[in-house]
Amino acid sequence: MRTPRRDRSGEDRNLRGARRGAPGNRQRGPRPARTDAPQLLVGAGHDVLYGRNAVTEALAGQREIYRLLLAEGMREDDRVQSLLRRARERDVAVERVPRLQLDDLTQGANHQGVTLETGEYRYVDLEDLVKQRGTILVLDHVQDPQNLGTLLRAAEVSGAAGVVIARDRAAEVTPAVVNASAGAVEHLDVAQETNIGRALDRLGSRGWWSVGLDTGPNASDLFATTLPTPIALVVGSESTGLSAGVHKRCEVVVSLPVRGTVASLNAATAGSIALFEILRREAAPAE
Repeated sequence: MRTPRRDRSGEDRNLRGARRGAPGNRQRGPRPARTDAPQLLVGAGHDVLYGRNAVTEALAGQREIYRLLLAEGMREDDRVQSLLRRARERDVAVERVPRLQLDDLTQGANHQGVTLETGEYRYVDLEDLVKQRGTILVLDHVQDPQNLGTLLRAAEVSGAAGVVIARDRAAEVTPAVVNASAGAVEHLDVAQETNIGRALDRLGSRGWWSVGLDTGPNASDLFATTLPTPIALVVGSESTGLSAGVHKRCEVVVSLPVRGTVASLNAATAGSIALFEILRREAAPAE
């Protein structure tokens, strides 16, 4: 008996085109969710974190944790055993489910056989950041989740007091961002503000100096510029850099020196370098 040929018109063509992507724009995104496994249900308003690093840090963080989901048949190596111990310590339920269900739950993301159902990420108020003395990273409408995750990871590792992000037209702390930060955001205070310019005004009234990271003739070399402290390091969006209202609030504007052919680094890389330059100066012995 011959197998009927699939219809290659209409919706099928659209699906094939979506898988391939438009010419010249073949970025690899999450795999399409599988629909041939029973769907796992999660509570309303809950997050589903995925990936071993993100889940490990969330279990050591402050979120509400509901259950740990592991793929059936996965090898329970030392890393997984550590996750199970942490789950027991927090009295978290553990379920082993078909891997296809985890694929569906995470919309095809690379979950590594490990997911965690949690409460939503809890933002702090800007006043909570002001109580801590130290560098504050301020993001002026960074929109790419990968860039946001990279910057959050750099902020946590470099010991920043916290991060300020925009409430609108910007990436927020989602499971994808948690994964991109390798779970570092679970140990970091993040404030979400409607107006970044006004947030800088509030920080300035409490003693912070706004240092913008940007390019252009008015920017000075970061490595040759004396910076007042404490610093609110301001990083602009991937496409337009610092907005005009934010730029004019920066007492100092710095850039990274460029020696190669490419004109600049992306926002995440440049911001990470600047954070660690500030850390280097803080750690340097006083002259």
